[in-house]
Amino acid sequence: MTILALVTGTALAACVPADTRPAVSQKAPADLGLAGAPMPQVDAQWWHALGDPQLDRIVAEAVAGSPTLDIAAARVRQAQAALAANKAADGPNVTFTADGTGQRLSGNYIIPPPYGGTVRFLGDATANLAWNLDLFGRQKAAIAGARASAEAAALDAAAARLMLEGAIVSTYLEVVRAERQAALAQRTIAARTQSLQLTDVRIRSNLASKLDREAAGTLLAQAQLALARAEAARALAVNALAALAGRGADYPATIAATQVPVDVSLALPATIPADLLARRADIAAAQARIAAAAAGKLVARRAFYPDINLTALAGVQAIGIANMFKGDSSVAGGGAAIHLPIFDNGRLKADLAGATAGLDLAIADYNQKVVGAVRESADAITKIRAAETERARQAEVVRGYSETARLNHIRVSSGLASRLDLIDTDVRLLDAQLAETNLAIDALTARAQLAQALGGGFDPSRGITQ
Repeated sequence: MTILALVTGTALAACVPADTRPAVSQKAPADLGLAGAPMPQVDAQWWHALGDPQLDRIVAEAVAGSPTLDIAAARVRQAQAALAANKAADGPNVTFTADGTGQRLSGNYIIPPPYGGTVRFLGDATANLAWNLDLFGRQKAAIAGARASAEAAALDAAAARLMLEGAIVSTYLEVVRAERQAALAQRTIAARTQSLQLTDVRIRSNLASKLDREAAGTLLAQAQLALARAEAARALAVNALAALAGRGADYPATIAATQVPVDVSLALPATIPADLLARRADIAAAQARIAAAAAGKLVARRAFYPDINLTALAGVQAIGIANMFKGDSSVAGGGAAIHLPIFDNGRLKADLAGATAGLDLAIADYNQKVVGAVRESADAITKIRAAETERARQAEVVRGYSETARLNHIRVSSGLASRLDLIDTDVRLLDAQLAETNLAIDALTARAQLAQALGGGFDPSRGITQ
């Protein structure tokens, strides 16, 4: 039978369409300008470098209770079940069937009297064997595709986890931003409240006018507005953290003041690493889907070849319950079956064309992801460098306004100028200080985004990825 199947398969091979290369080709690192040296190993808990235990706790709680990750985990289990089902189909399968019925047998049919024309018990109990020999590898290709799909699902889960972790870190940094702006506003409010009180004293001593008080009140109102905005921004960011963690309205109350140091930073690579495409889970998942699509194409090609199946049965069949246990009631049999695709009106060719297009689609999706990954990495590095440059310039602006404000206050206290002259400079000083705080957090946020773009953070002391 095996020889016959091989001969038949060889004859039918001439009817199988010629294999075609994918219309889309995968992009290589050299095509994307990734010529840098490999980076140190991925640091799966890269946010620990920010030095805030509360952030570590929130990330851990979110990973444990996020509906997004629950969905990803369910998809992994679903893909693993599909793989197990494909493996189960590759090999012998044994089933057992038994049935018994009471039936009146025809007296003018194949069973003669004394059984014919009477009501009898008909019993059947058999063990059945079915085995697809898979001589041409169709089932093995299906298993390979299911295995690649399961791998892709697991990588999707890892990518979803990294995305969640990055979103939490970025949102937490918004809490840090709001708290630092609120602290700056509170210091300014304290200073300007004192200034307003001194102005009231000077008015009572006829050393200042109501115009001076309006000026001091305007500056105090500006600082109070900045505080209100910062407090609202913190509340919104904390609510966003609760949603990311999959928690309810009581969760924000568990988030205390942040502890991220002012001068903290995250490691920054000099260039986009050559191993970027191997580090990101979403890109690795896209690569696994290419393997799954290639296996699907092979399954479609193997459908043009014959299927060889072995079958066997053993059991008992009898009329009458007592006869079920007699030796002559035993039955047994075995044989082979071959399924040959002769004419299907183009269905198999259409399936192959669809599988080939599916492979092209998987490759195109991979290319889109790698191009996007390179851009995300490049954009993050650019944002980091721009933020650092802007911070240096903004620090000079703050120093300039601070010195101008100091000199103006000396002039006012000496009676050489009105407090009205302080409004413009003091307003600009607070705005400049708030902008300086924003740039510091923007730089940290960009570094967190870079860690995501690189597939995770890295510790330069941990060695180079091979």
